Amino acid sequence: MEDIRAEIDRRDRDIIALLGERAGYVHAAAAFKTSEDGVRAPERFRSMLQARREWAEQEGLDADMVEKLYRDLVEHFIQREMAAFKGG
Repeated sequence: MEDIRAEIDRRDRDIIALLGERAGYVHAAAAFKTSEDGVRAPERFRSMLQARREWAEQEGLDADMVEKLYRDLVEHFIQREMAAFKGG
């Protein structure tokens, strides 16, 4: 059981490192956004979620769970970008 837990911890560390890389790209993209609609990008958000659902299904994962993870993740970054965009 300890070996399994150690591997889970290792994978979580990898995932968190990748989230950090993703955050850097999100921050870089924010510099190009000139409006609140550009920050929210509702069509991009919908298409991104659909793609993540498809990828989840291809990996044998629960698409609803993956969508929720990405919905929460992206909403977090949107809120941060909106605050920055509004000068907060």
